[in-house]
Amino acid sequence: MTKLYVGGLPYTTTDESLLELFTKKGYNPVSARIIIERETGRSRGFGFVELGPGDDAARAILEFNGLRIEGRTLQVNEARSQESRGRGDRSGGRRGSSARGSGRGGDRNY
Repeated sequence: MTKLYVGGLPYTTTDESLLELFTKKGYNPVSARIIIERETGRSRGFGFVELGPGDDAARAILEFNGLRIEGRTLQVNEARSQESRGRGDRSGGRRGSSARGSGRGGDRNY
C-alpha cells in the first residue's frame, strides 16, 4: 500500500469527499484523512490518501497533481514518513524562526 500526500485541497473537503474523489477515478483507497487545525476545527487544506493493493501510485500522482478543484490546484506526491521529515522540527526547515508565530504581539503586520 502507498500513502499519498494531497495538498492544495479546498477547505470544504472532508475525509469522505477525498475518498470519493479517488474512488470516482477508479482507485481503491483504503483510507483518506484531512488534517484539521486543533484550535479552530477547520481543515488545513491538505490530507493523506492510502491507496489499496494494486493501485498505481505513480499514475495517481500524475493524474491528480495539478488538478484544479474549486479554484485550488492540488499538489500530490508520495507521503514521506515522519522520521524522514525531521520529527519535532515544526519550523519548516527555517531554524531560528517560528513557522506559526508566538501570537504575543511583536512586529507583525496584519
